[in-house]
Amino acid sequence: MFDLEPWDTILDISSAVLLVVGAALSLAAAVGLIRFPDALARLHAATKPQILGLILIVIALALSVRSWAALLLLLPVIVFQMLTSPISAHMVGRSGYRTGAYDPDGLVADELAPDIEEASRSSVVSSDDDEA
Repeated sequence: MFDLEPWDTILDISSAVLLVVGAALSLAAAVGLIRFPDALARLHAATKPQILGLILIVIALALSVRSWAALLLLLPVIVFQMLTSPISAHMVGRSGYRTGAYDPDGLVADELAPDIEEASRSSVVSSDDDEA
């Protein structure tokens, strides 16, 4: 039959490399959470490398275990993380912006300010209409 030992070695080495790179990205996300000055910068550090690090770690686990059952358990982890991470990052970013937990000088473009001003004007107009 076939000699699978070289493929096992290649898969084990690939798994180890992916595991180390994924752990390094997750560590970089943790360091960014501690080191960055405001909420928006911390949010960027927490979401971008963390999701990629998790995906690499899950792929490393799938290569290491080499089981369909493990793949069926690990695949939803990636899918749910990819679905929920952008949504939660968006909500945390919006709340950080609205509470002022950011440095306005650090923004290159502030695309949310006109929308918030418009929403506050329309709420003032509607509350004035309710009082009349």
